[in-house]
Amino acid sequence: MIVHTLLKFKDRSLSGLPLVLIAVIWSVVLMPGSISAQDAARTATANDASEETQSPSGATVLHTGTRLVVVDVEVEDANGHPVHGLNAQDFHLAENDKPQAIHNFEEHTASSSVERGPELPQMPPGTFIDYNPVPPTGTLNILLLDALNTPTKDQGFVREQLLEYVKHADPRMRIAIFGLTDRLLVLQGFTSDPAILKDVVEHKLTSRSSNLLEDPDGSGTDPVTLSETAATLAPQLSDSSAGAQSIVSTLQQFEAGQQAFQFQLRVQYTLDAFNELAHYLSNFQGRKNVIWFSGSFPINIQPDPNLDNSFAIMETNNAAFREMTNLLARSQVAVYPVDARGLMVAPTYDAAGSGHKYASNATAFGKDITAFNSSQATEHQTMDQMAEDTGGRAFYNTNGLAEAVDKAIAAGSNYYTLTYSPSDRRQDGAYRRIKIGLSGPAATNKLQLSYRQGYYADEPEKTSEAATASTATGAEMINSTDAYIRSAMSRGAPAPNDILFKVSILPTSDAIENTIGGKAAVQLAGPIRRYKVKYVALSRDFTLTLQSDGRHTGAIEFKTFIFAPDGTLLNAIEKTVRLELNSESYRRFMDNNVDFDLEVSAPAKGESYLRIGIEDIPSNRIGVVEVPVSTVSHLAPAIEEPSLSPH
Repeated sequence: MIVHTLLKFKDRSLSGLPLVLIAVIWSVVLMPGSISAQDAARTATANDASEETQSPSGATVLHTGTRLVVVDVEVEDANGHPVHGLNAQDFHLAENDKPQAIHNFEEHTASSSVERGPELPQMPPGTFIDYNPVPPTGTLNILLLDALNTPTKDQGFVREQLLEYVKHADPRMRIAIFGLTDRLLVLQGFTSDPAILKDVVEHKLTSRSSNLLEDPDGSGTDPVTLSETAATLAPQLSDSSAGAQSIVSTLQQFEAGQQAFQFQLRVQYTLDAFNELAHYLSNFQGRKNVIWFSGSFPINIQPDPNLDNSFAIMETNNAAFREMTNLLARSQVAVYPVDARGLMVAPTYDAAGSGHKYASNATAFGKDITAFNSSQATEHQTMDQMAEDTGGRAFYNTNGLAEAVDKAIAAGSNYYTLTYSPSDRRQDGAYRRIKIGLSGPAATNKLQLSYRQGYYADEPEKTSEAATASTATGAEMINSTDAYIRSAMSRGAPAPNDILFKVSILPTSDAIENTIGGKAAVQLAGPIRRYKVKYVALSRDFTLTLQSDGRHTGAIEFKTFIFAPDGTLLNAIEKTVRLELNSESYRRFMDNNVDFDLEVSAPAKGESYLRIGIEDIPSNRIGVVEVPVSTVSHLAPAIEEPSLSPH
């Protein structure tokens, strides 16, 4: 029974989700019986063969020939107001110009009543579960504040505009606030309380300068570069103008490469953040609207004329961009990019931007104007493309950022969901164009439709080359899987619940110690206290692969990190359990749950944070819980109990 429940939950079935979720949560919390992961690994032999085949999610493979495409459609009148009351017969849909039958149709409105999510059962002190109690219906909205790509001056402008918005925020809307530096941070989880949002905007949003930006403070003035200085002095450097020009050219190429390196680091961090956000939001049913405030949009999908190989980075970025937007679309996430700089004018017209640079170089002014216009066009194209690929819309050349939030949330909360099964079932990676129109009387009202314009017919689990290679040009190559796991275990990051589990955290004794438990970082010093971390998870949530000799193999990693409030890693312990199970051990493993114990030391004074994760290594899925140490440090010590033996 549990295996079918889990399959429905993982596939996010369109019906019956609340009951399914309740069943899963109670299965984890009540735990009818456990088998120690250590015991499972220790008792494994390879004598008997099993004929059962397992999917990457650890459950029995069910092969079907149906692949559904979900498209959210916003319909507005000439004044930009949402249009309600349409039905499936009012729409017609085509893929690559071939008509498609609409299988499921739903209307969603901001005024719809929101169902309550399943209530969590009462758990003992010190026990936590990686379940986010968000109601299963309604729309979720995420305000993403991008400090990585935004000058500090523009960050201040965004904060002012958000304060204006939260003063009249609709209390029916569920909003979360995330931040982006060199990683993704949760500043506030989903809430419908405008007072909480106001407090976060006023007290948690601080402007941070990114050292990867050419103009981090947003002054509009760039320092004079070496190549510009060399170009100014070239006539005086040598009688050989060719030699002087060679020096200038070499410096220009060096500076272009340096700028490209910093740019690509921002691209990598931005892509990692959106991939992580898509993974996190995929655990929630329904539509999610991400309103992305940024002062630049670095995912350059155009060639860079400043580099020798101007198309190399463009090709890499296009592949990574495709991977990211596909993941967002599959997670039913619409992106609304908002240019945090407001209405833009070329900085060359600012009095602060004139002076020695333009006085000594007559061509610099025209070049900077051209560069500004080209940069604006490229960034706006990226914004439009990202919005088009995910079903959102872009906002730029406007100082009304609060109004942009209003419009984005209104548009993303009033929409129709159309579901169809493509007549072309090939998963060949080709781009499939989606075209939706209105029929009958609705077609005569000049209504405006917004929706994602297509998708790539990739296999759901396929990983492209862009997902296994870094888009950065530096020495450190980071693949997307490593980036996802690394980010998931970072202090303050969104906590994925790919794997549902509960964890008990209790002191091992009342004593303050000096012996450190765990792989201590240099930063952990002074008096410490030891904690027992006890994991319990569903055995069927892990990937076990049937080998030719009849063994089932898999690997589970248990992680516990200790962080300072600023994100500094203080201590860490990670244990990997590799499973090699014969038929009898496999049966016992699947009939029980998995438990595992770790001990770790944390500072006895001051605040610190436990970040606890359980990873299914073959599928790269992870569940994470973050707990302030202060919530468990006062609890009674753990009572030693013998592990349950499998029957």
